Amino acid sequence: MPGHPQVRPVRIVSTGMALPTRCVTSLELDERLRLTPGTIEARCGVRRRYFAERETSAQLAATACESALARSGGLHWDDVDCLIAANATMDQALPYNAALVHAELGLHARRTSTFDVGASCLSFLAAVDFAGYMLQAGRYRNVMVVSTDLASVGLDWNDLETCGMFGDGAAAALLTRAQSDMGTETDEGSAILAARFETLSDGVDFCKIPAGGSRYHPGKVEGRDFMELNLFKMRGKPLFRLMAAEIPAFIHKLLDNAGMRHQGGLSSLARIIPHQASRLGLSHMMKRLQIPAHQFTDIIADYGNQVAASLPTALHLTLTSQSPPRRGDTMMLIGTSAGVSMGGMIVRY
Repeated sequence: MPGHPQVRPVRIVSTGMALPTRCVTSLELDERLRLTPGTIEARCGVRRRYFAERETSAQLAATACESALARSGGLHWDDVDCLIAANATMDQALPYNAALVHAELGLHARRTSTFDVGASCLSFLAAVDFAGYMLQAGRYRNVMVVSTDLASVGLDWNDLETCGMFGDGAAAALLTRAQSDMGTETDEGSAILAARFETLSDGVDFCKIPAGGSRYHPGKVEGRDFMELNLFKMRGKPLFRLMAAEIPAFIHKLLDNAGMRHQGGLSSLARIIPHQASRLGLSHMMKRLQIPAHQFTDIIADYGNQVAASLPTALHLTLTSQSPPRRGDTMMLIGTSAGVSMGGMIVRY
C-alpha cells in the first residue's frame, strides 16, 4: 500500500510495563465488601488486579519507560527526544504528567520535549497516532509513549458494577521512524496502516468523574458531598448498548481505511488487541465479530481495566508472550473510552 495517505513508516521498537506491588484478589474484595465468595469474579470477570498503595502514577510510568528502553536493543535516553504521557487521570493538577515522569526518571539534564495527550481510555492510541505523524515528518527521531492510571483512588465501593473491575498499572512503547520499503534487510515494512477515532457525545455522561477541574472545584461547590464528585460513575447498560451497536461498523470502516476489508478482513490480522474495558464487552466483541481466541488478547481476568494503561499493557503482554507476532505481521489495536469515543489503529509490526 505505498502511497496510501494514512500509511506512516513507524516502528514499535519495544514495550514495557509496571505494576504496583500489591495484588488484590476478588476473594479479598468479596470479604472486604461482605459478599458471598466468588461474587466479584462472577460479576466482573476479574480474578485479581493491582492497587497502588505508596506508588505514584509518575513512579510507575518511569518504571515502565525504563523497561521499554532496556528492551530496545541499545537505545538510551539520549536517543529519546520526545516523551508523551497518555493518561486518563493525573498525579496532580499542575504540572502535567509528562513533566513529572521526566523528573522521576532523573532526566533533569536532558532537554527532552514532553507533553500529555488525554483521551481517557484511548489516550495511548491517540498519542501513538499523533507521534506517528511527528516521526513521519522528521520532527522527532524516537518517541516514548507511556500510559499510567491509578483507577483505585476513584472507585465507589458501594457500586459493584465498577469497583471490582478496575486495576492500576503502567505501560510504555518506544516508537521510531521505520524504513519505508517493505522487506528490506533492516526492516519488515513496519508502519501505521490506518487510524480512526470517532466521538459519540450523546454518551458523554455515561462515564465520568465530575470533580478534578473548574466545574466542580471545592471553592464553587455548596451543599454537596465533594468526595462523591471525585468518584468514578458509570451507566453501564446504556454504555454497553451504544458500544455494541456502533463498534462493528467502526471496525469495518477502520479496515476500509487500511484497504483490508476485502482482503481477508479481520481474519488476516495476526492479533487483535483491545482495550480491556469489561468482561462483557470483550466477550461480545469476540462473539459478534467471530474472532477466535488465539487471535484475541484477553488479559482482563488478571489485570482488570487499567484505563489508559490497559491497551499498552495488553500490547506488551502480546509482544512478550510465548507465541508473539513476528515482524511484518499486522495487528489491530481497538478500544472505547469515556466521551463516549471509539478508536482503532492497524499496524504492521
